[in-house]
Amino acid sequence: MSISVRVCTWEEARERSGAIRYSVFVEEQGVPAELEWDEMDVSSWHALAFAEDGTAVATGRLLPDGHIGRMAVLKAARGTGMGARVLDALMAKAAELGYPELILNAQTHAERFYARVGFERIGEEFEEAGIPHVEMRKRLIQAGR
Repeated sequence: MSISVRVCTWEEARERSGAIRYSVFVEEQGVPAELEWDEMDVSSWHALAFAEDGTAVATGRLLPDGHIGRMAVLKAARGTGMGARVLDALMAKAAELGYPELILNAQTHAERFYARVGFERIGEEFEEAGIPHVEMRKRLIQAGR
């Protein structure tokens, strides 16, 4: 499967990213729609992964403070590497912007996914939107430092 990933503004990502997030978080996981959308989308960078046919199948966002969030992969595309490619693109954008550290709140079932690329669990499990999460952080290594 050929995968392409693009990092773009909310203006460019809104329709496709919003559809993926609605499908995964609201329809599948039962997150109330009013909790899914916030003012941070506009000021964040968004990654979209596209299948061979050009369909957007995964998304995530990078907030100005170094938080990665709203990572979502459509059910049909899970296990294909799409989520990893989105995460890689967001980490590369953070490094390009000079962020010293990345932070995310991982659903507990996804903790190993993030740990594989160097995120470390911080603290105890907590609930967010009725779903168990853990905070994870990763220091970014800056070239020449």
